[in-house]
Amino acid sequence: MNLSSPVVHKTRSQVVLHTLREWILSGQIKGGQAIRQSYIAEQLNVSRIPVREALVQLDTEGLVNFEPHKGATATLLSVIQVTELFELRAMIEADLLAKAIPNLQDEDLDKAEQVLTQLELAFKLESSVATWSELNMQFHTCLYQAAGRAHTLDIVKGLNTHSDRYIRLQLLHTGGIPTAEREHRALLDFCKNKDVAGASELLRQHILGALAAIKVLVEKQLS
Repeated sequence: MNLSSPVVHKTRSQVVLHTLREWILSGQIKGGQAIRQSYIAEQLNVSRIPVREALVQLDTEGLVNFEPHKGATATLLSVIQVTELFELRAMIEADLLAKAIPNLQDEDLDKAEQVLTQLELAFKLESSVATWSELNMQFHTCLYQAAGRAHTLDIVKGLNTHSDRYIRLQLLHTGGIPTAEREHRALLDFCKNKDVAGASELLRQHILGALAAIKVLVEKQLS
């Protein structure tokens, strides 16, 4: 890991953020490894302020676990965990959507459209990363809740909470945003057309496609 070059381009905060992000994603900083603010600041010839700002942002992205009074560590990612989470999501969510589509009303679809527009706007702003997962879950909830399966929906929300950091990694660092936007729009169209088979299969592939991209990223970090 080469830490000797001083920060001279862009803003100091931007370069510290970019540098730390690349070190973590490349595996130069391993999962579970402590990230000492004073050391990073010294090596990059900056104060601790931009380092702290970068760590807060990386915590939002799911790459770092940052606690103000305890310090920061690179997130320990797991291929086994992400595979289990996303395979469960694909199975349960596709079934839930299939049960919901016959019951979807115009107001459900209108609400889903509104939330999806908000999500697409949020995707354009890296500063809005923290809202992506919430808006994504709101969009899917608009489509799922017509199934009338409250307990199943609670399970789905729990799985999405545990998947949150992986979803952010996939969107931010594997070029996943254009694919997500395209597939969300197609999914909404299937629902509007009451195409149960098409919607269910697209949703399943949407989740499993994200899983494949995330596994490549995680395996790279762990190698």
